[in-house]
Amino acid sequence: MDNYGASLDSIFHALADPTRRAIVQRLGRGPATVTELAQPFAMALPSLMKHVGGLEETGLVRSKKTGRVRTCVLQRKKLAAVELWLGQQRAVWRARYGNLDELLAKLNGEDDEN
Repeated sequence: MDNYGASLDSIFHALADPTRRAIVQRLGRGPATVTELAQPFAMALPSLMKHVGGLEETGLVRSKKTGRVRTCVLQRKKLAAVELWLGQQRAVWRARYGNLDELLAKLNGEDDEN
């Protein structure tokens, strides 16, 4: 498997979890401390840190510790790979639906000139 595919696999795996998706969504609005990220969840800080660590492993999130405060930032370029892949899939399915529309029109006796 190429690096692109492996990277996508790890990103989709990370985003399969609703807590990690919520963290990414929150970081989409701007940087946040781990304490801020933990506020909407009923979990201990170490549990949330495991989620943040998983996102860091994929490269979706980068964090920096200053004193006792860890601030997380979304790495948007990693999400661009997902967007690119989804765009490619969208194009493939549009073409397939277009072909299906043409086939159905032919089966229904419609011509292309109408």
